[in-house]
Amino acid sequence: MRLIVNGKTHEVDVEDEMPLLWVLRDMLGVTGPKYGCGIASCGACTVHVGGEPVRSCSLPVGDVKADVTTIEGLGTPTALHVVQRAWVEHQVAQCGYCQSGQIMSAAALLSANGNPSDDDIDEAMSGNLCRCGTYPRIRAAIKTAARELKGRPT
Repeated sequence: MRLIVNGKTHEVDVEDEMPLLWVLRDMLGVTGPKYGCGIASCGACTVHVGGEPVRSCSLPVGDVKADVTTIEGLGTPTALHVVQRAWVEHQVAQCGYCQSGQIMSAAALLSANGNPSDDDIDEAMSGNLCRCGTYPRIRAAIKTAARELKGRPT
């Protein structure tokens, strides 16, 4: 099976039913997406498939029909993504376990909606759990990233 992950093509010999998360972590060594619950409820495993946020713990790799982007591929080798910069500015992470999934969901939100309301943010981020409770900082970081993106031509 051929997968494009973070712009790089990989050939993997796995069963179609294997969750994408295990292929990423165990076969490709891409460890940004985390195992949290295994039932697509916590968001720690969130990656983008074809630009859309998905829970990689429950997505069979055989169903992946588009490029995969993980937290490792979100920015560039020389610059953090706007959401990552905002996360640092607002010191969002405490334990950090959920942050790659949080950031991937926030990036997808801003890709679809460059000026999200509080309700839009709450809805988009509702499936991402943070045991440390940094939700106010997450919202602030998303708003900061949206403001920065607004200043750029589309």
